Amino acid sequence: MNFILSVSYAVQDFIEQGGPVLWVIFAACLLLWLLILERAWYIRVTWPGRARGLVRQWHERKDCASWRAKKIRDAMVSEANMELHAMLPLINMLVALCPLLGLLGTVLGMIGVFEVIAVAGNDDAQAMARGVYRATIPTMAGLVVALTGIYFTVRLRRLADRETGHLKGSLTLYESPTGGARP
Repeated sequence: MNFILSVSYAVQDFIEQGGPVLWVIFAACLLLWLLILERAWYIRVTWPGRARGLVRQWHERKDCASWRAKKIRDAMVSEANMELHAMLPLINMLVALCPLLGLLGTVLGMIGVFEVIAVAGNDDAQAMARGVYRATIPTMAGLVVALTGIYFTVRLRRLADRETGHLKGSLTLYESPTGGARP
């Protein structure tokens, strides 16, 4: 319990030092990670059953070799690709947004530093250094969130591409059992 309280106080102190923009970065981070976890869950847990159903549906077709069958196969693969890549553009947008939010926090913090300089004069170097330190915290937070998100975005995209390729390979074009032999 003491550990949780100490972490809570540390987070609260960090947010007070960085300013209100850190709350926005925290909300973006939370949304980013919820979307990343949702995509990971879908690809690892939900998708295998969906893929088996699509393959079963394809193999139950009587016509799997004609031009029309090829177009139906292409449509199935395209829809599956869209399902697998869903939310990835939003995740990419959040990854790109976090450093910009950090920059906004830094600009707001520097405005505060300039106000201190205007009011107290420029002879208080310690106050200016403290202000610059506080102004850089949002940029650091935004960059940390973005860097962690970039890795998982690339990983999720590769997994989705791989699963799309596997599905395409599983939906083979062949003659039906009544119309000829399968290769």
